Amino acid sequence: MSNELGRELGWDDSITEDGGNFEPLPEGDYDFTIEKFERSRSKGEGKLPPCNMAVVYFTLHGHDREITVRENFVLHTSLEWKLSELFRSVGMKKKGETISMNWADLPGKKGKAKVGLKPGIKDPSKLFNYIDRLYPYQAPKFQAGKF
Repeated sequence: MSNELGRELGWDDSITEDGGNFEPLPEGDYDFTIEKFERSRSKGEGKLPPCNMAVVYFTLHGHDREITVRENFVLHTSLEWKLSELFRSVGMKKKGETISMNWADLPGKKGKAKVGLKPGIKDPSKLFNYIDRLYPYQAPKFQAGKF
């Protein structure tokens, strides 16, 4: 039996792994699947008051691996464009269309994003991926002989 996925640790187990093996994906365009979202609340920064906030977890499909990136979507009228970009990227909204945000339907949806790199807040020498832009959804094109 393989322990590739790991196992639960007991309270008195020994540990060794220090971490630090994380290698971000290079900047570029990647397909993604929305893993899940969580309802949260922003504390309010700059011109924004405290607001409802969706924390969305994107699984980015790299060439040889997958990583998860977490992005915050603040529910405020000044950021409505960003919410539209999210729902357009997975085909749940068309340009100029008014929709009711159906958060429960997001998990499992697929799309494409431009992914960037940014330095860590606590350690600027470490780089982390972030979603720079979500592209409008494009339905897969029919290809004869492919299923």
